[in-house]
Amino acid sequence: MTLKERLIRLIETGGPIPVSTYMQLCLHDTGQGYYATRPGIGKDFITAPEISQVFGELIGLWLVHEWKAMGSPEEIRIVEIGPGRGVLMQDALRLAMVAGGEDFARAMRVTLVEPAPAMREIQREALAAAQPEFASTLAEVPAGPMLLVANEYLDCLPARQFRKDGNGWRECVIGLDADGQLVFGLAADEQAAPEGAAETSAVVEVQTGLDILLADLVTRADQFRALFVDYGPADVAPGDSLRSYKDGQQVSPLDLPGESDLTVDVDFGRLARLARKIGLDVAGPSPQGMFLLGLGAQARLNQLVKANPDDAEAMFNAAQRLIDPKDMGERFKAICLSSTGLPTPAGF
Repeated sequence: MTLKERLIRLIETGGPIPVSTYMQLCLHDTGQGYYATRPGIGKDFITAPEISQVFGELIGLWLVHEWKAMGSPEEIRIVEIGPGRGVLMQDALRLAMVAGGEDFARAMRVTLVEPAPAMREIQREALAAAQPEFASTLAEVPAGPMLLVANEYLDCLPARQFRKDGNGWRECVIGLDADGQLVFGLAADEQAAPEGAAETSAVVEVQTGLDILLADLVTRADQFRALFVDYGPADVAPGDSLRSYKDGQQVSPLDLPGESDLTVDVDFGRLARLARKIGLDVAGPSPQGMFLLGLGAQARLNQLVKANPDDAEAMFNAAQRLIDPKDMGERFKAICLSSTGLPTPAGF
């Protein structure tokens, strides 16, 4: 039975489902979800680490800087959520091992949060020298001081959608049309205005996955920093941002469940508010370009160009995509959540 057939049967049995349930099954189902069966990096989409090695290398410098800011603990858990094919961590560790020296190399324990067995094998091979451990969820990551990074992870966390209908609000759901095919609709019952709704709002998205992520972070007893880089507005709730990509082209979110990437804009304002409410320190969100320049993007690019003059133009153009405000530099944001008592993180 295909995932689409499972979804149709689920709706036939229990009625329309929220958008968040649809996203969870399409993206994260361990048997038929997109990330478990069709990792589309480089095909359906491309992320910063695949565009330029500068991105991951600067993250490596950031890791060493924050390890030292924690007092250089004898053991530091280096964690990545959603590690894809391991490119970011490869680049990060390559430079971190140089910048941090033998002390950092002895201290680091790499843990990849990855539930899909097929992806674990790809990551294990890519990062064999680091001997990574694996966890299916953040809650499973062992205790101890932690530095966490996640690039383009928040945008795939499930989101509920609400649409203004007359004077009230209804949740957006997915049901079946007269031919038994998936179709968007509205829940029968009205409800109060959702969090983040303004008078002018027509559609509001609420990423319920953010609450779960923060609950896992706040329960950690040891020092930590969690760096997230993703796309979305800095201080307003996203509207109807749900979209789907297949082979680099935008397609209908309902056409290819489990076969195409689903994504929403991240509500950074809500993430920051929730984090502060539970007692975490928040730095950012800051535009990705400013964050990378603050970590030394220009200096690192100059080093690479000098060492590889034949590839200078390609290297420059790739790095520019990451920092140019007209490209990824402004739309993408960096935000860092930390346990209390640590200095301001590098790049902010």
